[in-house]
Amino acid sequence: MALKITLKPKERMIIGGAVITNGDKKNDFFIENKVPVLRRKDIMGPGDADSPGSRIYFIIQLMYIDEANLEKYYKTYWKLVRDFVKTAPNMLGLIDRISENILSARYYQALKLSRELTDREQGETDYVDESAACVRYH
Repeated sequence: MALKITLKPKERMIIGGAVITNGDKKNDFFIENKVPVLRRKDIMGPGDADSPGSRIYFIIQLMYIDEANLEKYYKTYWKLVRDFVKTAPNMLGLIDRISENILSARYYQALKLSRELTDREQGETDYVDESAACVRYH
């Protein structure tokens, strides 16, 4: 069964490593074989990987769309994870689940889980920023 994807005007996505940009009208695409697919909301550019969690997300994204270079991405992933766990040991359970998916070559599932990692990381940063603001004004 084909995967149907509807793209909004000017929306971008990645299909099998190729960046696709839709034209001026809404269009339906049907993907009839198994290839990596990422919608715009799931695509992170290199410049957006500006935190430890987002760097993990980005490297998993590369694993998913560029399997030809997995060895290089694996080395980077394990280094990023080691550094991340040292600074955020409370995230070890989530990192373990992400890593299980990577070891099983389920990169899209790992990518979805790593979004949770970046969301949690952002939540902790927001909490620290709010706490610091309270201290400054009291």
